[in-house]
Amino acid sequence: MPGPASVVFDVGHVLYDWDPRVLYQRLIPDDEALDVFLGEICTREWHFQHDRGRDFAETSAELIARHPDHADLIAAWGPRFAEQIPGPMPGMPALVADLDSAGVPLYAITNFSHEFFPPFRVREAALFDRFRDIVVSGEEKLMKPDAAIYRLALDRFGIAAADAVFVDDRQANVDGAAAVGMHALLFTDADRLRGDLRTLGFAI
Repeated sequence: MPGPASVVFDVGHVLYDWDPRVLYQRLIPDDEALDVFLGEICTREWHFQHDRGRDFAETSAELIARHPDHADLIAAWGPRFAEQIPGPMPGMPALVADLDSAGVPLYAITNFSHEFFPPFRVREAALFDRFRDIVVSGEEKLMKPDAAIYRLALDRFGIAAADAVFVDDRQANVDGAAAVGMHALLFTDADRLRGDLRTLGFAI
């Protein structure tokens, strides 16, 4: 039986690092205040509303109403979101390039804001131009590991679940992909992923 022919990537912590501290350590010099701000005010849980499709104008207004003393810092989250992404995960641009050069169809399913992703995609066009399509949770108002987002993506990509391998750094998302019939790999680093893909039959 032939193995999968396409690779579907997650973006955050697989293709690119994401860490709000990269931005806010430049705005909040005191480490204790920085920890409080990111741990109690602009939390990752608060941010995940954007991945679900909420507009930053709404979420920031709500948060500023609760924390008016931090209004400027909260307001910086959206327009400076790209500064929270310091660069690609080590080894991943080369792996993506090798897959693309080998003729492997590349796709992505990402939990990402519908507002924050487009400028980031433009900034990182050298990598993302290798992808045939990308499904963004904030645009669809669906998030991994909901089965619906995997099924929507497979339908849009025009590929069968059994013909695709999905790569994500979160076990729940890997399990969600496997539940709809995709081959699914937990990402830890580029070298291990390269080996896993070779095991599945990709000549890279």
